[in-house]
Amino acid sequence: MSFVERVVFDTSTLISAVLRPSSVPRQAFVKALSQAELCASPSTLAELESVLARSKFDRYLDPALRLGFFQLYRRHVRLFPVSEAEEGALPEPCRDSRDNKFLALALTCSADFVVSSDEDLLTLNPYRRIPVMLTRDYLER
Repeated sequence: MSFVERVVFDTSTLISAVLRPSSVPRQAFVKALSQAELCASPSTLAELESVLARSKFDRYLDPALRLGFFQLYRRHVRLFPVSEAEEGALPEPCRDSRDNKFLALALTCSADFVVSSDEDLLTLNPYRRIPVMLTRDYLER
């Protein structure tokens, strides 16, 4: 039996991946899609869907294509039930409480990596022994 790494992507990294097709975040996403188990929770999915629907992104990419990315992502993630209570009761919460959902998910799914472009998450590296890394670092490993 082979070991498959579990990876959590934060929303800002996924937004970069969908809006910039030749970007490092897109390359990291494609790598994870083919080599790892992508992990999400109901709240991380809801945030991604909500952010992708923002009209400010219309000038970069058609809303239907953004929705298509979300549906692709949703089909390929493994969903882990993480409650708001768990998000609020972290041993070392993030300085931006909106990012706690990614930390709670990483703990719940026993993630091998959190891939992020958010300084509030990156400053926690490692978080409870889970590496929190930039997309380029994920690609290079």
